[in-house]
Amino acid sequence: MNKIKKILIANRGEIAIRVMRTCRELDIDTVAIYSEADRTSLHVRYAHEAYYVGKAPSSESYLNIEKIIEIAKLSNADAIHPGYGFLSENAKFARRCAEEGIIFIGPSPGVIVQMGDKIMAREAMRAAGIPVVPGTDGEIKSEDEALATIREIGLPVMIKASAGGGGKGMRLVKDEADIVSSVRAARSEAKSAFGDDAVYVEKYITSPHHIEFQVLGDMHGNTVHLFERECSVQRRHQKMIEETPSPLMTPKLREEMGKAAVEAARAVNYVGVGTIEFLVDNDLNYYFLEMNTRLQVEHPITERVTGIDLVKQQIFVAEGKELAFKQEDLKQQGHAIECRVYAEDPDNNFMPSAGKIYKISNPLGLGVRTDGYVYEGYEIPIYYDPMISKLIVWGNNRDEAIARMRRALYEYKITGVKTSIKILERVMNNENFISGNYDTHFIEKNQEQLMAKAPSMDPEDLVVISAYIDYLDKIATPTLNNKEFVCAQSRWKKTPYVNHF
Repeated sequence: MNKIKKILIANRGEIAIRVMRTCRELDIDTVAIYSEADRTSLHVRYAHEAYYVGKAPSSESYLNIEKIIEIAKLSNADAIHPGYGFLSENAKFARRCAEEGIIFIGPSPGVIVQMGDKIMAREAMRAAGIPVVPGTDGEIKSEDEALATIREIGLPVMIKASAGGGGKGMRLVKDEADIVSSVRAARSEAKSAFGDDAVYVEKYITSPHHIEFQVLGDMHGNTVHLFERECSVQRRHQKMIEETPSPLMTPKLREEMGKAAVEAARAVNYVGVGTIEFLVDNDLNYYFLEMNTRLQVEHPITERVTGIDLVKQQIFVAEGKELAFKQEDLKQQGHAIECRVYAEDPDNNFMPSAGKIYKISNPLGLGVRTDGYVYEGYEIPIYYDPMISKLIVWGNNRDEAIARMRRALYEYKITGVKTSIKILERVMNNENFISGNYDTHFIEKNQEQLMAKAPSMDPEDLVVISAYIDYLDKIATPTLNNKEFVCAQSRWKKTPYVNHF
């Protein structure tokens, strides 16, 4: 058993801070890395140590495997936590950690390869008896093969990149005339995004629900699931809102899908925290979609209803500890919802809205958690994902959780950049969402109500801006004489943080 004393977090923003918080509870030192664009980021201030990793583009910083390994060795880090995104599902990175004697807090490189390739993953699940969406057994080799296969399966179908994720390399085909062009487009996008143009075909589920099960396995053969998350509120295959328990789920289906998720993890000897994603149709038939071999963005809602710190479990498993609980010990309590808050403009095709945060008021109160990384005066860089924070609420039941999320979103005020808060508020007031009657087409089905043009100036925003202008005016005219004011300023200054270059 290896007791971890120092962890380098190979990530940035809110997930880096999230991991560091658990490390502090465990009395584990943390090492941050930061790019040129992230010198003033909150995760740099929060860590015990911080090291410059490279220029702003992620290819020169957060994806620079050798530089990150070099910093880990320089700082004497025992382990590396990859967070999500960037190198979290990169088998080469996991392998380099092992070669250098650094613990990679995640599954083995072999499992990352197997489950990261969607064709290989489908084959593994089929062999384990897990239902998969009807489709090709392997990669489509030619356009003629695609035509023949799709005619056999029947339209509509999805063409998917084998190495894909995040909605890239995917095309929905409803008309036979579009098959060849869709295959070419999916291949081209997959090659550009992942360096791999392999694609396969799946039958398109008309009204799917996207439901995932959190799984956790240790090195001693113990595997459990921590129940499901409903992730069907999506825009362009990107999740916006998640909740648990799922309003679709029945106790019988939950038990059946939970067992299937555990069997899926066991089939590949999975060690660590992972997620088995399923599509569920209106008749409650479920099909394996993919496995994410990392911590998910939406993990906090699972933590909230189970009381289990998933980052803590990741660290314990990486140290070689046995799970301290069995499946029968795990229960869901209450209901949790997560909203992803982005710096983007819903009125302008959701274009990223980089810029300086002038004022921010975080929601507070019973059952509210905000996982974020921005602060007043912070400038959101243009180089990375525009997510500002994750707003998580808990209630005794779903109705209370929705009401609490409405209240929390009302309290959440950010000026200086455009955000997705208003559209999230509209979802919480949408009758189809409130009734739980929604699937992955929720956004497009409710387009008119959700995407209605916002007024040029919201009255609440005007009040906040006016108050902030008044605040700036007061601090700009101090009552102290000039000499006293300079002395006061020096007392207010924080001790400068020393970074390592």
